[in-house]
Amino acid sequence: MDDFFQFENEEQRGRLLARAEKVAMSALQSYNLQWVGIKFIGLSDTITYQIRTNLEETYLLRIHSDRWSRNEIESELQFLDVLIATGITVPTGVVASNGLRVMKIDTDRGFRSPYVTIMRWMDGEHVIDKLTEVQAFQVGAMIAGLHEAAIGFDWPSAFTRPTWGIDSYRTAVAKLERYAETFMSEVSWALYQRAAEKVLSELNAMTAHDGSYGLIHADLHLGNIVFAGQCPQPIDFGKCGFGYFLYDLAAVMLSLVPKQRYKVIEGYRSVRKLESDFIRTLECFFIMIMMENYSHHASNPRETDGLKGEQIYALAYIHAFLNGSSFLLNVVQPVD
Repeated sequence: MDDFFQFENEEQRGRLLARAEKVAMSALQSYNLQWVGIKFIGLSDTITYQIRTNLEETYLLRIHSDRWSRNEIESELQFLDVLIATGITVPTGVVASNGLRVMKIDTDRGFRSPYVTIMRWMDGEHVIDKLTEVQAFQVGAMIAGLHEAAIGFDWPSAFTRPTWGIDSYRTAVAKLERYAETFMSEVSWALYQRAAEKVLSELNAMTAHDGSYGLIHADLHLGNIVFAGQCPQPIDFGKCGFGYFLYDLAAVMLSLVPKQRYKVIEGYRSVRKLESDFIRTLECFFIMIMMENYSHHASNPRETDGLKGEQIYALAYIHAFLNGSSFLLNVVQPVD
């Protein structure tokens, strides 16, 4: 059996999306939704569609990649249930006609049948290009609230989610190495390798404890935050798992300027305490996540030009990191 998500070129991508559309249409028959419209959103770790009903309700249909087991997807939904119970607004899973929230849907012969979930749509707006300092503060407080709720989560024995740390980072760096030549020079890649070694060294030296480590969102960039007024709400918990809480905080920093980053930190500290050397740890995770992001996108030819354009900024951060110069709250000049 071939993986449902298998594709290596544009032709195979088109075939995948054709399979996915049939799976989505088939999955909708298992839910008590009087749907009137379906719209493709995107292909990443999941294939997603927006579903509209005759009651003017909106839902998100997700077709999960082959890497996720039923138990892992169920565990994600359990984590969301706990967050909701603590008063945090997050997406909720919809129960199908058979009482299940995770459905396995048949597909074309020769391919593995994927798992499908439907979530209630989270209303709100993205503010990626116009985040105010007040909103940045609220983002920090929201992230801290997630972590406080996670600390109180007593997960069941069958709970299964990935761990984001040394092993996952090594895997990401190995993939990045295979595609590095498509968007950077050999000299640049040598700097990336030195930075990866330093990240691994610092990760090895970190000590996990209840206040610093637990269940995290693990993909908390601004694209996964929507605002209802001034209130930020997290979406897309598809990568949630075990890791350091500062990993989440660093993830949102990548697309922010220093003033906004400072406000995020202020917001976080209004809810949770941070250890004295947290800036250095955040900078380590910043470089780690930046490289993981490039690893994720490097295999997609559509992303190559964008990755090339970002290197003058990425290398500036890497130079600062290797030189021991703090960069998170300072303006870093691009490197040619």
